[in-house]
Amino acid sequence: MTLAPAGRRTAAAVLTAALLVPLAACGNDDTKKDTGGSPASGSASGAPAANLTVLAAASLTDVFKEAGAAYEKSHPGTKLTFSFAGSQELVAQVSQGSPADVLVTADTKSMDKVRADTGTPAIIAKNRLVIATGEGNPHKVDDLKDLADTKLKVVLAAPEVPAGKYSKQILDKQKIAVKPVSQEPNVRAVLSKVELGEADAGLVYRTDAESAKDKVDAVEIPDDQNAVAQYPAATLKESKNAEAATAFVAWLSSPEGQKILQDAGFQKP
Repeated sequence: MTLAPAGRRTAAAVLTAALLVPLAACGNDDTKKDTGGSPASGSASGAPAANLTVLAAASLTDVFKEAGAAYEKSHPGTKLTFSFAGSQELVAQVSQGSPADVLVTADTKSMDKVRADTGTPAIIAKNRLVIATGEGNPHKVDDLKDLADTKLKVVLAAPEVPAGKYSKQILDKQKIAVKPVSQEPNVRAVLSKVELGEADAGLVYRTDAESAKDKVDAVEIPDDQNAVAQYPAATLKESKNAEAATAFVAWLSSPEGQKILQDAGFQKP
């Protein structure tokens, strides 16, 4: 049977509509991604949405909480979960296969220990040590030499912790012998001891002292006596969210990420 022109147009319209229904259904399925039961949407920046676990050095606790909130705001659908600890603990977690997406340590040596498990690291910030004392510096600590006073209760990070390594490095360089009353598993534990009055002084990062400036005083250490801490960040090869993890590491070096880090007292990488 031959259709009239009007009939042919009607049949074509019906056929086109019939074909579009399954295509639309397929398109809806493709835009959904399983991220724990809810549809995922890409962020405004184009990075894929994901739930990321970030293993980060203890000295990044405050600034990464702020950075995480800023990142989630500009990357809708992405959620960051941070796990803070001494870099040596984080390295152990990675070596043991703990599921995570990003690693940020407080020294390059710690990161080097797991190079087989990470992408290429990028230095995102630097830091320096200061002497933290009680508010008002009641024991009148002026410089590193004062830490050798046996009447002073001094706390240091353990030697295997980056802050502990840096502390040993600068004390050895100045030939200053310090007998700490305790050696802590991370730099935040050192800060806590000073804050609580359980120690008279301790070596911490400048940013740690800044985060507790209403409770501790910071005695600056001259640059020629100090050490520079470098913070490398890298994606983990076992990450199930590789693209999103790469986007977060890159963001840490972006103007927005760098402003947050530097406003908290970290130095430019």
